[in-house]
Amino acid sequence: MKLTVFVTNLVMKFCCRSDGTVNRRLVNFLDFKVPPSVKPLNGVKTYDIIVDASRNLWFRLFAPVPVPAPTDASGLPVIIFFHGGGFALMSADSLPYDTLCRRLVKELSAVVISVNYRLSPEFKYPCQYEDGFEVLTFIECNPSFEGIPRNANLMNCFIGGDSAGGNIAHHVAVKACDKEFTNLKINGVIAIQPGFFGQEKTESEIMLVRAPFLDARLLDCFVKAFLPEGSDRDHPAANVFGPNSVDISGRKFPETIVIVGGIDPLKDRQKRYYEGLKKCGKEAYLIEYPNAFHSFYTFPEVLESSLMINEEGSGYLAPGVNI
Repeated sequence: MKLTVFVTNLVMKFCCRSDGTVNRRLVNFLDFKVPPSVKPLNGVKTYDIIVDASRNLWFRLFAPVPVPAPTDASGLPVIIFFHGGGFALMSADSLPYDTLCRRLVKELSAVVISVNYRLSPEFKYPCQYEDGFEVLTFIECNPSFEGIPRNANLMNCFIGGDSAGGNIAHHVAVKACDKEFTNLKINGVIAIQPGFFGQEKTESEIMLVRAPFLDARLLDCFVKAFLPEGSDRDHPAANVFGPNSVDISGRKFPETIVIVGGIDPLKDRQKRYYEGLKKCGKEAYLIEYPNAFHSFYTFPEVLESSLMINEEGSGYLAPGVNI
């Protein structure tokens, strides 16, 4: 695991340049892709569903096989998931996220929809948010799309994501507050080490400048790649409860679980996100793993990885059940 972390850090430093550009050819060469498996693999089958071919917008559906009987009449919960990667790296069919989503399906008895959104810097803000909301609209208009189990309950739907994907999940959920859906209902947000920033650096950003997977240099690169030219870190996309943020106190924002790692330079920002939700009168829950680094959940051998999934399954995905 330590070797994987070291190599990954080295590769990302070669791929992500200090000016906010990305060596896309090298990224594509090193990013191992997993094809969809309509034939079940370890109890999970996958389908790639095209939403808009013109912008390469699609999602990968992960469904359990055989379909487990739900513990109640509500059906299987559905998680719409946004992968991490600093808005600039990875995809829905990248090996780490294909593996993670399969694990979520198996351990949570849920259906997972992993969104393949456009990447920065080729596509900057707000492209990622637009793609995420477009997937919600597609599901609303096509609730019986190919591969989705009959007892998948789109009225018990959760928006989730890790790192940059956690940021996207928040903004897509905010946009969904203004939309009347009839075939799906967003019951919660799962923000796993969400990627939020601010102009003034926090204590954790200063102290953990050499943290694994997400050091200070990479953070700067990702921010430059994602935000519009001339923007600073207090842009409302980055600092959601900062001086330029959108007020969500009057919106019906879903219950949110915020998962934080103690060795993550963004942990102070993530805690402020939780506190901001509470100040706006929203239901929010904070879970912190003191020894967890950024992206710890992609390593099944890490104890906190299993603890996190168990927390989600036992206390959050069931309708009407709080942690």
